[in-house]
Amino acid sequence: MEVNQNLCMNGGDGETSYAKNSLIQKEVILKAKPILEESVVRLSLSSSFPKCVKLADLGCSSGPNTLSLVWEIMDIIHATCQRVSHKAPMFQVFLNDLPGNDFNSIFRSLPSFYEKLKKEKGSEFEPCFIAGMPGTFYGRLFPDCFLHFVYSSNSLHWRSQVPEGLVGESGVPLNKGNIHIAKTSPHNVLKAYSDLFEKDFTLFLRSRSQEMVAGGHMVLVMVGSTRKADSSSNQSCSIWELLGIALNDMVLEGKVEEAKLDWFNLPYYAPTVEETKAVIQTEGTSFNIHRFETFEVDWDCNMDEYMMSNMKGYSFEKVGRGKYVAMTMRVVAESLLVGHFGEEIMDDLFERFSSKIEEYLEVEEGKHTIITISMTKNV
Repeated sequence: MEVNQNLCMNGGDGETSYAKNSLIQKEVILKAKPILEESVVRLSLSSSFPKCVKLADLGCSSGPNTLSLVWEIMDIIHATCQRVSHKAPMFQVFLNDLPGNDFNSIFRSLPSFYEKLKKEKGSEFEPCFIAGMPGTFYGRLFPDCFLHFVYSSNSLHWRSQVPEGLVGESGVPLNKGNIHIAKTSPHNVLKAYSDLFEKDFTLFLRSRSQEMVAGGHMVLVMVGSTRKADSSSNQSCSIWELLGIALNDMVLEGKVEEAKLDWFNLPYYAPTVEETKAVIQTEGTSFNIHRFETFEVDWDCNMDEYMMSNMKGYSFEKVGRGKYVAMTMRVVAESLLVGHFGEEIMDDLFERFSSKIEEYLEVEEGKHTIITISMTKNV
């Protein structure tokens, strides 16, 4: 699977768009805000604070979260400068994602964003310049010693590719019947994903180390796992496991070829806290960790806001938690699924997926574990 070409959140602003179905990501950003604010304030008060702050949002996606995050960072810097009577800086903002990202919708919203800046901040607010930077963040994106602040939210759990080593010596797929790490996955599957995470995250850190100025700040927010280091799954079922079960049902009914399912694996891995810390420490002396914390968000968080904004006239019971959660997953995974299984099964698949989620949430709690890290580039 060519991840760089196939992985993108659903674009536009329709019913199945990421823009309309990214309230879980919004909740993650909100819960991580205290760490973000602390890091931005520390940057603003540094003795080498620049006249033009160059910042990058890596894995920016599209929709309302993208520019609201940019606004948040600039607002914190502006307020801090006012508090200590420093002249506010100019801003050069780079929005990064893979080439398939819906950058056009972001660019179309920039005029209103600039107008809002002018109206709310006034003439004393220095110019802001926003540009897109397509490409994978598992490698270099910027010149040496260029960036002052780097932020990445809800992106680093995506891998650069499907792991190698998921095929046995006889040419048989090792993860038959699964699309990700599941309770029935052999240990070799877990090791292949874990090894790829180590490789990817190391490359990410080394690339940012070269691109950031000494003393530059970075905040990373990603989906993590409470899985034990030697266990293939959490005690509870992962949300991807439920999607795999829905696909298996379609195989049994002859609606999906068994071989197609056996040869599909998601380029996704939620690392444990221990794995994440180990990579940062092994990478060496590039970064100093200030904060390393975890928190949880419910699979169905912000459902009330979704109902009010997107489903006017419907009741909670009519829509159901399963449908809401399934839609939040559809907008992030559909591009990969369509590329392998075809578009014609998507509505049926996600209807089944929503039923699996509904049944699961009646007896279990569905929660995403989130890892948040604040670091500075060492001098």
